[in-house]
Amino acid sequence: MADSTNGTSFASLFTCYQVLCHTPLTDRDELIREMVRALGPALEHGEVDDVVQAVLEREAQLPSVMAPGIALPHARLRGLSRLVVAVATSGKGVRFSDEDDGLARLIILVLAPHDSPAAYLQAVASLARILKTPGSADTVAELDTAEGVWRFFERGGLVLADYVCAGDIMRDEFISVRSDDTCEKAIDLFARHQLADLPVIDAQGKLVGLVTADALLRVCLPDYILWMEDLSPIINFEPFAEFLRNEGKTWLADIMSDDYVMVDEKAPAIEVAKGMCKRGVRQVLVVRGEELVGVIAIEDFIARVLRE
Repeated sequence: MADSTNGTSFASLFTCYQVLCHTPLTDRDELIREMVRALGPALEHGEVDDVVQAVLEREAQLPSVMAPGIALPHARLRGLSRLVVAVATSGKGVRFSDEDDGLARLIILVLAPHDSPAAYLQAVASLARILKTPGSADTVAELDTAEGVWRFFERGGLVLADYVCAGDIMRDEFISVRSDDTCEKAIDLFARHQLADLPVIDAQGKLVGLVTADALLRVCLPDYILWMEDLSPIINFEPFAEFLRNEGKTWLADIMSDDYVMVDEKAPAIEVAKGMCKRGVRQVLVVRGEELVGVIAIEDFIARVLRE
């Protein structure tokens, strides 16, 4: 079992020797290779080529731009017993993605043990708190020495979070509907985005319900139809035609359900897994107070916790 990271100072995960200050390299792959080499003995017998390959494979799946100007290339490695970090700063910037904000001036390489699902997520969650200030990447990139870069993180008092919370793994960009929307809008969103359910909010963003594709089908097919043995009278979807004639007059408030799993954004992420298994749902809704702030689909949970 990998060592716990609870209470660990982020600055203790690397030294000045693992900081490439004002690197002249502008190629992403070359820079990652130099950062891996800078880790030296911290790799614990890991081969540089193998580690670089693991990081690049992860980058190919999803570029690791954390925020404008900041990239977090990473990998989970078998045989590594603890979290290790290398840092690089660049005056010109290094291209990590083709997006507008894909040019990174601050690059933080994080390698985590394969059997420690929380380690990388704890590091990312903690870094997000210290680097969330606009311009942080430029502030660090303009420091003149490796020691100055290291002290930036030390002075920040950054300590890895005790646990991964729901807010660390949620998607904060999601599709929702309002309680005063009609079924017509919900059907359009279900069809366009291939969704199974939609959270319902009020005008203030408060979570008030959930509309599922199943609920829409039940509106189309009244209970008596479900008991019919002979469906020939409705073989051409007559109930659906009737529903479509009134879809713009049927309010979501009338068909939404309060049967959903909800967790606070600061709740331990393990509660998300518990809710999914216990209630048999594929998505958990994340709130801050009563406001809906994110969603966690089972696919997201598996990807972030077991493979991130």
